[in-house]
Amino acid sequence: MIDQVIAALPKWYNSSDVSYVRPRIHNMLSHDTSTQRSQALALLKRRGMTRLAEFGEAGITATTVSRMEQAGEVVRLARGLYQLPDAALDPQQSLAEAARLVPKGVICLASALAFHGLTDQMPPKVWIAIGRKDWRPRVSYPPIRVARFSDELLRRGIERKKIAGTAVPVFGVAKTVADLFRYRRTVGDAIAIEGLRQALRRRKATPAEIAREAEASGVWATMEPYVMALTSDA
Repeated sequence: MIDQVIAALPKWYNSSDVSYVRPRIHNMLSHDTSTQRSQALALLKRRGMTRLAEFGEAGITATTVSRMEQAGEVVRLARGLYQLPDAALDPQQSLAEAARLVPKGVICLASALAFHGLTDQMPPKVWIAIGRKDWRPRVSYPPIRVARFSDELLRRGIERKKIAGTAVPVFGVAKTVADLFRYRRTVGDAIAIEGLRQALRRRKATPAEIAREAEASGVWATMEPYVMALTSDA
């Protein structure tokens, strides 16, 4: 880097000038890198997981991040996603990682149900909802599964939960239960019914809240007999 800067100096610089400029350039670059490192560490402490693009927006170069990784100051969780090495591990870490790698996505379906503690089944992939016209993310880790939602349904029922120091968008319980019935051919009837039963039994959502989300999703006609049966037994 220093030699590249020196090569760009005006032709009238003589050798003595270069020998004088070299240490000054070195000091300037070292100071700049030190400042970027401090900014990167502050950003990670504030946001938890941080994408490479976010470092760039803050004026922190990819070279600085790479050097910090080599020095053990940051840990690369996935391509373009970093975290502090001493960050506390969270059992829901994969949800936070997926949310950071898919900024427009929302944790949904079986993954949202598991997050809310309404099923013992842990999906092998993180379910994440995106818009119908959104770019399909190419993420190798964590493994994700995409569900397409209309813009209206994608905006409904979002809750922001703190996971591994990161604010993660997750659909609420009532919305998740309705979505499971909407996607029952993909996720299976069993998990949809289990989600509804557990949501009502544990009072995580009221029948009225579930009915409202089911109507918005166009699945109330399918869900109504189950809701009636489960509430009449209560």
